[in-house]
Amino acid sequence: MSSDPVLDSQSDETLLAAYARGERDAARILSRRLLPRVLGQAHRMLGDRAEAEDVAQEAMLRLWRIAPDWEADRAKVTTWLYRVVANLCTDRLRKSGRAVALEAAPEPEDTGPTVAAGLQDRARHMALRAALADLPDRQAKAVTLRHLEELPNPEVARIMGESVRTVESLVARGKKGLIARLRGRKAELGYDDDG
Repeated sequence: MSSDPVLDSQSDETLLAAYARGERDAARILSRRLLPRVLGQAHRMLGDRAEAEDVAQEAMLRLWRIAPDWEADRAKVTTWLYRVVANLCTDRLRKSGRAVALEAAPEPEDTGPTVAAGLQDRARHMALRAALADLPDRQAKAVTLRHLEELPNPEVARIMGESVRTVESLVARGKKGLIARLRGRKAELGYDDDG
């Protein structure tokens, strides 16, 4: 199954509009993007995988049906879809006598980074940027392309118009330079002596 990078990068709303115009690939990408989240939400609410699959399928069918009439200013696709899943699950729970008062439902666990971790990451990013800016230009460019953009050495060499051997040398010297510039900031940046 090939992937279309242009469609992959589109918003949910753009993909839904493309599906409404008859672009099947948009529906495939949107399903791949949204179905795991919808299924997870339904499973958390219902506690039963088979029922969750039924609800997720019904929610996605409703999304496809509403696609031609979708108004982008109505809501985000995910907001609308999560509301539909919640309503479908609530209906199933009521019918089965398993309904739970909203106040009794547990809060979803926050799995995002803590504020402290976010600040730490920002400090590390700023320190790295400052250290890179202090390197000679070619070394900074080679390190950035190789380790931040994660490009292989031959591609870095093509981009920079250098030989692979030169790129390897620039990266090695650049990394040494970064280590020297950041060495005294380990504690400040939250790295222990072992890291």
